[in-house]
Amino acid sequence: AKEDCMQLNPSLGGIAISSLLAIDISLSKRLGVCVGTLGSGAPMRSMVVLLSLSGHALTWFCGVLVCLWRSDTLAEQEVLVNLLLALTLDLMTIAGVQKLVKRRGPWDFPPGFLDHVAMDTYSFPAGHASRAVMVSNFLLTHLVLAVPLRILLYLWAVLAGMSRVLLGKHHLSDVSCGFALGLLHFSLVESVWLDSDTCQTLISIGTLRWTPLI
Repeated sequence: AKEDCMQLNPSLGGIAISSLLAIDISLSKRLGVCVGTLGSGAPMRSMVVLLSLSGHALTWFCGVLVCLWRSDTLAEQEVLVNLLLALTLDLMTIAGVQKLVKRRGPWDFPPGFLDHVAMDTYSFPAGHASRAVMVSNFLLTHLVLAVPLRILLYLWAVLAGMSRVLLGKHHLSDVSCGFALGLLHFSLVESVWLDSDTCQTLISIGTLRWTPLI
């Protein structure tokens, strides 16, 4: 009897996982209302695409680099360099896990040009969701914001992640795991925060103005 139970348990576990995955795929496909221009969510597709772009790696890397170029205080540069480190950690981790898992999206679309640029070519985990949660927590921690802005930042993080489901790029489980990874990346960067001197050294190296001590 014990042997029978041991043999049944793995199969029951497999059935449970398969059922959850089937529900995940089914719900994700139903929520893909902005897939193409003929779906039920076609009128709001443009807005959803903009939300998706707001969480894209290229958007944030370019934005942070421009802010770093225009910044003129050590405190600003310290925060921006650490945010750049967080974005790099997030990008490389997501790309690595996606390459290992190789899960396709609910509609199995081929990755576009911007997806290749961000190395976001597979579905699991969702890079936009991870990035949005990581960035929003970073900004909420290091910027003094009024309560309405703080609420909007949280709302943006959720909507940026969910926009990928509406566009048929990710499953709900991909986005959920992306949110969790974003929190993890934020915690990791906070634990290894680079001080101002280290940031200035990195800026000097990046701008080819670094002179090593001999």
